[in-house]
Amino acid sequence: MASVAIDRVLKQYGAASVIHGVSADIEDGEFVTLVGPSGCGKSTLLRMLAGLEDISGGEIRIDGRVVNDVAPKERDIAMVFQSYALYPHMTVRENMGFALKLQGRDKATIDKLVREAAGILALEPLLERLPKQLSGGQRQRVAMGRAIVRHPKVFLFDEPLSNLDAKLRVTMRSEIKELHQRLGTTIVYVTHDQIEAMTMADKIVVMRAGRIEQIGKPLDLYDRPDNTFVAAFIGSPSMNLFEGSVSDGGFRIEGGVSLPLPPQLSQSAARTYGIRPEDLDIAETGIPATVLTVEPTGAETHLSVRVGTQTATIVLHRRLDIKPDQQIHVAPKSEKIHLFSAEGSRIG
Repeated sequence: MASVAIDRVLKQYGAASVIHGVSADIEDGEFVTLVGPSGCGKSTLLRMLAGLEDISGGEIRIDGRVVNDVAPKERDIAMVFQSYALYPHMTVRENMGFALKLQGRDKATIDKLVREAAGILALEPLLERLPKQLSGGQRQRVAMGRAIVRHPKVFLFDEPLSNLDAKLRVTMRSEIKELHQRLGTTIVYVTHDQIEAMTMADKIVVMRAGRIEQIGKPLDLYDRPDNTFVAAFIGSPSMNLFEGSVSDGGFRIEGGVSLPLPPQLSQSAARTYGIRPEDLDIAETGIPATVLTVEPTGAETHLSVRVGTQTATIVLHRRLDIKPDQQIHVAPKSEKIHLFSAEGSRIG
């Protein structure tokens, strides 16, 4: 196990800058996800950690050692790619032990380490199969096993579940989380899926356009986003964000609708009003709204409604007989209101 320090790291391709002096500390044994939309720089940052991309500025330290100019094979890290990258002509056993063979390990040691990793990942019955004889989830476990046998200080995962179907992704999320709990190894995990980030990580690093927007525990980011980008990105369905301004003790939005504000926020200079879908409820009186769509999921009912000229989502943990075009009233939980400045920064 090892800590990882990313200190004012830059990445440039000629005159184009894609990583803008980012810093983050990853503790020994911590599971950290780098999350953000496509093109935000998260995979580039992971590849710099692995040594597959040069660093244009700043420092990366693994276990206190500066590794800017250290070759990938000497960083004591293991990387799991989204494409699995298995050798098609090798069996599962041979794929898992290949890196150890290149290191000159003896056959008995390789067999022992491969059996241990296969036991952890429930791969023992598959050791003599070729990759083409495996399912997507089994191939991903083989790729993970190939990393485990090396006992690296740090595991790096680059969107490893993106090629799997939705049901298998849920299963593999649990398996990777259980693997981390069993091994206690430092993991840096890249994903664009914020549900993966929320359910798996000890700490999330939210990135946008080569910069870090916020770092924190999953529920801290969910409950107190630093800005409107994080507020909208973390959470599914995403936070409702209404544009407007504070007026007469309420937050007035286009369409002549006033959203309620708690007294301590009624004098702010807010320009965006945020409320999570589960923190809006149907009430006898309150904010007038028109139902656009109704999506019953079984345990929940998702409503899309029009409030003023804007659209909002409501998540109800019950079943209701509501139809499109129906006029209703909604009420936000006052303690769950988020306000943001004109620049998008959190207020209060």
